[in-house]
Amino acid sequence: MAGFIGKERHAVDEKGRLMIPVRFRRKFEATASEGIGDAVSGHIEGLYILKAPDGSLELYEPFVWAGMRKSISGLSDFNPEERLLKTLMYESLETVELDRQGRIALSREFLDHAGITRDVIIIGADTKMIIWDPERLCALLQENAGRFASLAGRYF
Repeated sequence: MAGFIGKERHAVDEKGRLMIPVRFRRKFEATASEGIGDAVSGHIEGLYILKAPDGSLELYEPFVWAGMRKSISGLSDFNPEERLLKTLMYESLETVELDRQGRIALSREFLDHAGITRDVIIIGADTKMIIWDPERLCALLQENAGRFASLAGRYF
């Protein structure tokens, strides 16, 4: 299902909890009603959060992560590079629960990785949500402002 599109600004509370935007939570509810989550309670049981190499956090629904897990599981434990990639991926991954208020609890390790102290920008990127510290996102966008056309031309 997925289909997360849009951008919203939210704040992490003093306990490290982040409110997931209502329009994105509705996508979770639709997924659950299709039998992918917990159809009895109408919510997704757990989400996967990944420390991305660019300093952001990526949030995935279980069914999306299942496809990624399948790819990672296909990597060989006997090939040093593939084993290293598995280690790096799983070292950067946690599961989080969506509480009744629509929040997830972010660990100190994940908050520090993303440089998040209070405010965040949540970007819907179709099959995932990308969570950024606003200043880091602004710096990334400014540094790469002139690259959009060349990147789009290369990949589309």
